[in-house]
Amino acid sequence: MEFDASKHKCTIVVDNDLPTGLAVNAASVIGISFGKNIQNLVGPDMKSMNDFSYPGVIYSPLPILKAKGDYLHELHQIGEVDDDIYVMPFSSLAQSCKTYDEYGERISSVNSENIELVAIGLIGPRKKIQKLTGNLSLFT
Repeated sequence: MEFDASKHKCTIVVDNDLPTGLAVNAASVIGISFGKNIQNLVGPDMKSMNDFSYPGVIYSPLPILKAKGDYLHELHQIGEVDDDIYVMPFSSLAQSCKTYDEYGERISSVNSENIELVAIGLIGPRKKIQKLTGNLSLFT
């Protein structure tokens, strides 16, 4: 997917029962994955007037919202069948692993419907993302 800030919206939805530290971890992992997988999401590096470098940042706001865990699964299902929406699910299984190899071993031995989601990232057309997340509160 190629991000266009004039057409697309992105958000991260976190399980509202997740403790703050785990919620911040989930949101940051999704943000890193967004930056890796979505073309044109991050702008170019910038320099201050006195020539200090500042890395590029995301072209649009990235609200972190909260919802019940069941709704995260619903969002995942909707996004999986809609080619206009990029979905980045993040599981409690991933958070419980100490290494990436452990994560790979454990996730490959579980059916998707049995994986507990703790957060999900969504990028897609503004109206579609707004319809799915417009009634959710900001994570505070």
